[in-house]
Amino acid sequence: MAAKNTHGRTLDLLGEAIVGGRYAAGGPIPAEPILCEQFGVSRTVVREAVKSLVAKGLIVTGPKVGTRVLPQERWNWFDPDVITWQASCGLTHEFVRDLQDLRRVVEPAAARLAAERATPRHIEEMEAAYAGMKGAIENGGDYVSFDLRFHHGILDAAGNRMLAQMNKVLHALLRTSFEISTSKANGPALSLPLHRAVLDALIARDPAAAEAAVLRLIESARADIEEVLGSRSRLPRLSRPPTHLKAPPAAAAVRARVKGVH
Repeated sequence: MAAKNTHGRTLDLLGEAIVGGRYAAGGPIPAEPILCEQFGVSRTVVREAVKSLVAKGLIVTGPKVGTRVLPQERWNWFDPDVITWQASCGLTHEFVRDLQDLRRVVEPAAARLAAERATPRHIEEMEAAYAGMKGAIENGGDYVSFDLRFHHGILDAAGNRMLAQMNKVLHALLRTSFEISTSKANGPALSLPLHRAVLDALIARDPAAAEAAVLRLIESARADIEEVLGSRSRLPRLSRPPTHLKAPPAAAAVRARVKGVH
């Protein structure tokens, strides 16, 4: 992926500072000259970043109020940048619960539509994601990225451009959920048949079965997340690479033998 330009980097730094609480709601952000010196950029770059933050609902600017941070309730939580900044700063328990509620509303409905509209390409993509999950369980590896790919596939297969955009919003919750499930003993292995049930329902063109299968997946994830939230444990930091599963002892032994032969 190409590196962000100066505007993009400045926007990220200022956005993360606001979302991370460095500048309190109702309070001002530093004046342009201070931000220019802090970020090593021109006034033009700072002004463009401020305009973007106004559009995202994080700040308000005007001759009488100056440039001040708005309450979180005013922020555009459907903006992928806002989600990314929150994930980088650390997901709060309230934020995760809000996203859980959103997932319960969106994903089952998307599964119903996907059962009616999924193309062979969609099914092929989800089969590949499922195979990747299965391979990570059996041989070790990146289970989380394949799990994300599977769930993004559901929204893509719904054939609705607005639902497809929800992938960007739900990504933080799904990644958090999958990281938590992956950390639990046998979590991925127990989850795999639930994913297979979703895929089989889509292949069978059965909307009711697809919705029910996704709801079972969501409830399983909800239980894992609520356990972590109840313990007040630290949530996964999404700025880190996805957690990889360790290979089961039997698979590791087989690989060692094969390596020895060569």
